[in-house]
Amino acid sequence: MISYRPFWETIKEKKISTYTIINKYGISSSTINRIRHNEPLTTTTINDLCECLDCNVEDIIMYEKSVSLV
Repeated sequence: MISYRPFWETIKEKKISTYTIINKYGISSSTINRIRHNEPLTTTTINDLCECLDCNVEDIIMYEKSVSLV
C-alpha cells in the first residue's frame, strides 16, 4: 500500500502548512484531501509536490507491504 506519511513528515520538517501548499503553490485542496486519506495520486501530482517542496519522491510517498489475513 502506498503511504503518504513521508509527505507529512516533510512539510513538518520544512515548516510548510497545507494552507501554503494550496494557496502559494496552487496544489488543490482535493489533492491534500486525497493525501490525508491515502488515496491514489497521479505521477504528475507527485512531481508537482516534489517541485513545490523541493524534495524527492521518497519524501512524499512510501510503499508499505500490506498484511495478509489469510
